[in-house]
This record gives sequence, structure tokens and C-alpha cells, in this order.
Amino acid sequence: MEPGLLVLPVIVPVLFWGAYHYHKDRHLPEPPCNLVLCFVLGVLAAFVSKGLYIALEPVGLRLDAVHLAETDELALFFYALLAIGPIEEFAKMLPFLLVVLRLPHFDEPMDGIVYASFIALGYAAVENYHYLDFLSGAEAAARGFAGPVIHIVFASIWAHWITRAHLAGRPVMKEALAGFVLAAGLHGFYDYLVLRAPVASLPIAAAMIAGIWIWRLRLMRQLHDDAVRDAEDR
Repeated sequence: MEPGLLVLPVIVPVLFWGAYHYHKDRHLPEPPCNLVLCFVLGVLAAFVSKGLYIALEPVGLRLDAVHLAETDELALFFYALLAIGPIEEFAKMLPFLLVVLRLPHFDEPMDGIVYASFIALGYAAVENYHYLDFLSGAEAAARGFAGPVIHIVFASIWAHWITRAHLAGRPVMKEALAGFVLAAGLHGFYDYLVLRAPVASLPIAAAMIAGIWIWRLRLMRQLHDDAVRDAEDR
């Protein structure tokens, strides 16, 4: 493997999206060590995800999504919604619930989105590394920057719901379940669109991601403005 092939699609996107989110959290930035921890948790989540896929094999439910896209569109639809989306979102959400909520600096609404985004970034880095053997240099570079966006937007959904409940002092499991179901469903539907007919479905998939990204941008701006106002009022 050429060193450049590793740097552009894996390392550079990590640095780019990491710097982007650190800048967005500029009011009360999280300790860099916490962000690195979340990235590592995302890497571990990718291996948890792989284990969950392998666990489907004994019951005959570990399927080849690319093969399904070519042979059975209905089976692909159910596999994407009931396996791909739930497995990948659960793997990312698990360390958020077990570790991130216990971090001492987890104390404002923006933190949930930032920490979840770094988990998603670690997860996407492992995924991008895996695809290096199957893509050309240009394709790998394009995926390197786009792949994290997909995982970040879906993780932001359950992260915001969980954070809202956690900071309000409410039990988080109800919010976690609702956010998980929504994120996993959207994630699965996105993968279904991309796998079934990449060219024909690309506008729909892109519009869905753009819509969630715009919601996320507005939410982060609102959370930042609210934090600034709260600081000025104190």
C-alpha cells in the first residue's frame, strides 16, 4: 500500500473533520484528550460492529448486501433496515452511553453532538481503511471525506436526544431508544438507496444527508448561541 493512499482517504479526513468540530465547539471547547478518547472508542465500535455482523452468521442472517442489490431488492431493503442500520448505530451509541455520559466535562448540550461526532469519525476511519483495497486512489479519497459525514449525521440524531435527557436529569433510555430507532432507520434506508442503484438513487440519498446536515448545522448554531447567552446572563 502506498503511503499516500493511506494519508489522503484516512488520515487527512480525520484531521479535517476533527478540526471542524473543535472549531464548532469554540465556546467551551472539550479537552482534546476527551476527543481523542472518543475517536478511539469509535475505532473500537467498528470492531464491535464487525462482531455483531459475524454473530448473524450462525442464524443465517449475515448476508452480502452487494449481492442482494443485484439479486433481491426486497431482501436488501429489509437487510439494510433491520441489520445494517441497527448494527452500526448501536455499535456507535454503546460507548456513548457507557463512557461519554460519565465524562466530567460533559456539561452542555453541544457536547453530545461533538463527542458522538468523534466516535463516528473513528468508526468511519476504520471503514475507510477497509475500503482501500477495493477502490482507486480518487475513489478512496472521495470516500475518505464523504464517509465520515454519513456516520456523523446519523450519530448526531441519537446523541442530541440522549444529551437533552441526560442534562435535564431524566433517564436516558427512552430518549436513546427513540433516537436509535430514527437514526438506524434513516441509516438503513440510506444504505438501501446507495446499494440498490447508486446512480439513480444518488440524488435522493444526497438530499437526505443534506437535509440532516442542515438540521444539524442549525441545531449546533442554536446550541452555541444559547450557551453564549447563558454565559452572559451569569
